[in-house]
Amino acid sequence: MKKKIIHNLCHNRIVEKFIKSPCPRFVVFTMDVLIVILSCAIAYGINPALFSNGASQHSALWQAALVVAVYAAMMPVIKSYKYIVRLSVVEDMYRIVALVASATSVLLLIGMITLGTEGAPCCSVWNICMVMFIAFTLLMCMRLAVKYMFRVIQSSRTGRTIAIALGSSVNSLTFATSLNADPNSKYRVVALLTLSPDINTTEINDLPVFQYNPDTIAEIFKEFECDNLIFPTGQMKFIREEAADQFLNQNIKLHVYTQVSDMSALGSMGGDVRSIRIEDLLGREVIKPDTTQVEDVIRDQVVMITGAAGSIGSEIVNQIAELKASEIVLLDQAETPMHELQLHMEANHPGTKIHLFIADVANADRVKIAFEKYRPRYVFHAAAYKHVPMMERNPAEAIITNVLGTKNVADLAVEYDVDKFVMVSTDKAVNPTNVMGASKRIAEIYVQSLFYYNQKNTDRPVTRFITTRFGNVLGSNGSVIPLFRKQIEQGGPVTVTHRDIIRYFMTIPEACSLVLQAGTMGNGGEIYVFDMGKPVKIYDLATRMISLSGLRPGIDIRIVETGLRPGEKLYEELLNDKEATMATSNNKIMVAKVRRYDYAEVSKHIENLRNLTQTGNYHDIVAEMKRIVPEFHSKNSQWEQIDKEINDSEKMKEI
Repeated sequence: MKKKIIHNLCHNRIVEKFIKSPCPRFVVFTMDVLIVILSCAIAYGINPALFSNGASQHSALWQAALVVAVYAAMMPVIKSYKYIVRLSVVEDMYRIVALVASATSVLLLIGMITLGTEGAPCCSVWNICMVMFIAFTLLMCMRLAVKYMFRVIQSSRTGRTIAIALGSSVNSLTFATSLNADPNSKYRVVALLTLSPDINTTEINDLPVFQYNPDTIAEIFKEFECDNLIFPTGQMKFIREEAADQFLNQNIKLHVYTQVSDMSALGSMGGDVRSIRIEDLLGREVIKPDTTQVEDVIRDQVVMITGAAGSIGSEIVNQIAELKASEIVLLDQAETPMHELQLHMEANHPGTKIHLFIADVANADRVKIAFEKYRPRYVFHAAAYKHVPMMERNPAEAIITNVLGTKNVADLAVEYDVDKFVMVSTDKAVNPTNVMGASKRIAEIYVQSLFYYNQKNTDRPVTRFITTRFGNVLGSNGSVIPLFRKQIEQGGPVTVTHRDIIRYFMTIPEACSLVLQAGTMGNGGEIYVFDMGKPVKIYDLATRMISLSGLRPGIDIRIVETGLRPGEKLYEELLNDKEATMATSNNKIMVAKVRRYDYAEVSKHIENLRNLTQTGNYHDIVAEMKRIVPEFHSKNSQWEQIDKEINDSEKMKEI
């Protein structure tokens, strides 16, 4: 009979509408006023004499009206109707206590005034106190009844996913209770999993509590026929560094929720729960640099970004816009991405003045027009070819864009008195094993030698050249994560080049914010290296991504090793053996101590490279690159033959 009544309630249209959205505040206010009226009636019914004994000669109706008016006037002051009744917990009692206490105090004050003017209080003190106790009881009972009704109805509703919440702290318990009460929530919490060894209870608010133990996880989730864990953002480090694989290996889906302090502000708690992403599990804390110093430098300045439509460039554009640059020059040769970037900027930064300039950095004459027209004070050079296998097959293009393109922009920066030129480099420039990395190292060498040459030979202020190095960025064009996602969506297999290959990862926003901060800090000639956190094994990354998709690695989705690609190495470095670092004011940014090159010698080598690109002789191009960067030793590449030729030549010289 009880189940049938609850079932009918759950499917009643009025109840459905009432459940789906919070009760309007004016309805709660009206209900509270009616409860105060009822409290006066009950007090009068208990002892009518209290409305006359010891009080001035006003009618009982007049006294009741005064009591109700005072309570109604105090409700907006205390905001006792503010909280969503079905979600609020402790706040209810605080607000109701404050309401009855303040209303009682006002009535007693009015009574004292009428005692002095009429010789008797307007209302009996006992009457005021009796109404206070009755009103408090009924107001709390109404809220408890609503909570109980929602709890019963929600527990009987179907279609919600059963989950276990990690943690038994007040915040976790409050969230679990609220999640169960929220009609829009997709989840129903059935138990708490605690990390605290001090929790000895087996139940809190009717929710069973279990101690976290990797050996018993599977049994707990099996007992509740559940495969979902919800945890607070505060436990992200524990999940990332210790527990993620424990849950994922048991096919338990992970969901994170944001902790909210003001429960009254919530409409739907379900909207604050999201499935965990692979970016959350990469074993490092997100770096959040202080942008105050950067904003002081960038504000009201003209800034140029080359490669503006790329992954790194477009994010630098976004952050520069937020730092209130007066004008931003977007320089790139990619037409469609530039159009998309323009639409994005118009929608998200309508007050920022932007200039779209389609140009290839390898075309010095075209780039010069941009410098002549806009006169930038700061240049962020992100334009480059970055795909290792592609450049391994096309070394001439790597030289034309990465080396000669950088030289063009750098030379124009000097010619047009740019204050700072910040070059975006890569960890692949360290002990390069591929053409792309070597081309970026040559670009580093050129801008650094250009700075020291100008500093020594020019009396006027010189352009300060600064280089920033970091590893892979999440979500960038050609990144491994989008590739894995696509392969998983297609049913596999997921391909990794080698089981033991490792990489450093950083999110695009934090990489770009560090680029901006390093550019602000630099005085010229520095190569800044970022703290990339712990390296990540790509094979482990693949297994985690498959598990996060609700599939089983090796069973539902195969992982296939394809072998190292041309120019690829097992691990990346941020410094070579001859380099060391110095600390900076930011513990996430270090300065690499590198050897200095003679500008004239570097320029001669680059002119040789320019001439070689016109011949199309890839062998000679790569050989010249190796002469400029002696630590460039090819791996898994057709250019390994050149290393052998150089070694044989050196042996012949010794003979």
